[in-house]
Amino acid sequence: MTGRRAGSDEAGAATLMVVACASVLLLLGCGLGVVAAMVCAHRVAQSAADLAALAAAGARARGGDACATGADLARANGARLTGCTVRGREVTLRVVVTGPRWLGQTGDLAAEARAGPA
Repeated sequence: MTGRRAGSDEAGAATLMVVACASVLLLLGCGLGVVAAMVCAHRVAQSAADLAALAAAGARARGGDACATGADLARANGARLTGCTVRGREVTLRVVVTGPRWLGQTGDLAAEARAGPA
């Protein structure tokens, strides 16, 4: 007998497996967090675009400056106006919100909305 236990060559293997699994789960959690933040930011952009387009169409119907009204409302909702097109009584706006800056993401999220009389 040599004094060694059977299977002692695998000592610490469970620790490495737990660390590897925890690392994978942490990476997956970070990735899902980035995706959730991007979806949330896009929802903010779309809401800001919708509200700004409705306000701009209302301003246009009253004879006011549709693009200025849309820009003000977009800013109030956390977005910035990047495009405004007025065709007759219909207004189309494009807004951008700052996207999440996690894990190297640098893109901003845009949304477009159109409003006018039915």
